[in-house]
Amino acid sequence: MNLKEIADCLLVKQTIGNIDIEITGLQMDSRKIDQGNLFICVPEIKGFLEDRHPFSKEAVRNGAVALILERDVDVDVPKIIVKDARYAMAVIASHFYDYPSNEMGLIGITGTNGKTTTSYILDKIFEDYGFITGVMGNNGVKMNGKVYPTDINTQEPPSLQSTLRKMRKCNTNYCTMEVSSQGLDMKRILGCNFKTAIFTNLTQDHIDYHGSFSDYRNAKSLLFSGLGTAYNPSERKYAVLNADDPSFNYFKKTTSVEIITYGINSTADVTAKNIKITSSGVHFLLTSFKGNIEIDLQLIGLFNVYNALAAITSALIEGIPLSSIRNSLSQLTNIEGRMEVVDEGQDYLVLVDYAHTPDGLENVLKTIKEFSIERVITVFGCGGDRDKSKRPLMGNIASNYSDFVVVTSDNPRSEDPIKIMNDIEKGMKKSSEYEILADREVAIGLAIQMASKHDVVLIAGKGHETYQILHDKTIQFNDKDIARRAILEI
Repeated sequence: MNLKEIADCLLVKQTIGNIDIEITGLQMDSRKIDQGNLFICVPEIKGFLEDRHPFSKEAVRNGAVALILERDVDVDVPKIIVKDARYAMAVIASHFYDYPSNEMGLIGITGTNGKTTTSYILDKIFEDYGFITGVMGNNGVKMNGKVYPTDINTQEPPSLQSTLRKMRKCNTNYCTMEVSSQGLDMKRILGCNFKTAIFTNLTQDHIDYHGSFSDYRNAKSLLFSGLGTAYNPSERKYAVLNADDPSFNYFKKTTSVEIITYGINSTADVTAKNIKITSSGVHFLLTSFKGNIEIDLQLIGLFNVYNALAAITSALIEGIPLSSIRNSLSQLTNIEGRMEVVDEGQDYLVLVDYAHTPDGLENVLKTIKEFSIERVITVFGCGGDRDKSKRPLMGNIASNYSDFVVVTSDNPRSEDPIKIMNDIEKGMKKSSEYEILADREVAIGLAIQMASKHDVVLIAGKGHETYQILHDKTIQFNDKDIARRAILEI
């Protein structure tokens, strides 16, 4: 694409040099530049992203032929100076890849917990009904029947729009995308034409990034306000909101599109009644604006009823019959890293879950307490360089709902694991039984060794992750593999 055409996407800008040149691709990482690329110098986000302007010379050495930037740099290539490089990057990426979200049903899911599970439930329903589907989120990118790893949840615009275009080349009908609060705040999803936006729930998380709960909530609301104010009968848009969540009324006010609600305790368009929770799944009566039907779900816990309701509501919007939805839900088993069972024939239950927030951990442990026969043994830690205020909260929750807690490291990053664990310990009940072990493998091994018949061992925090981020390196680490090995060694 010609750089002049790219520049025309922005009304206010300053151009330096000859912009009548061809651009082969877009990149914001100088190490990934290919010959002919346009390098976009996004500014620093303190503690999360370094300023890319100092890497402009390296980008040019690696093959970049032009720059988008917020301030001039001493590099002799065509440059376009803009007020907001992140906005420019999102708009340009959407144009460069020819607006792929206009050619599919794009469904965005935001909230503190439940995004991944909801996306995979909805994907299962769509796929079973015959649609070609894609998923973008925490567990990677699912496209053309394969899953590809990603380094962040909501991708940066050049990768995001490129992925959507690849999905369309595979004839994808629907893409379900997890949309994080950071992704919204960083304008990563600008240019995405969402048909439906789903709100799961809102509790404390990412305060280290946003600064306050209200700013965190405001960032989440951008997905719903971004659906627009126009009504087009041929392109109707919807907001799917959790009527039971305390932030429901706030999100309700942020959108101008038709709102479809789901819930359990509140009056809603889609509800679950007569809920029965067991260690093997959930049964409930679904009542909806399209009729009622009995649902059997092989996922564990009340929180998964909410995830299922969010997915069901979105599927009903797309006209999928209740009978088809019921069949899909009855066949859905484990979702990777979400209350995932590690079964090597042992007489106790081992679960691996991604719960890494106070609310997420409490939801999981509450569910386990509902069906556990004997002890609940919990292994968990908190990530370094992240919201420190949630550490004692999670310590308190773990000790409240567990018979024994093994506090360990998660992804300590640049922080001292001992300091993180001490922060967690401050919230533990004085009467609780617990052990502090920095080595996560040893911690998991201890929990497995302690387990007896009918106990439940919960390994929380990392879920699907296959690595651990330490101060100076990232190592291979998979909770499921460690647990499996510990079970077999007994």
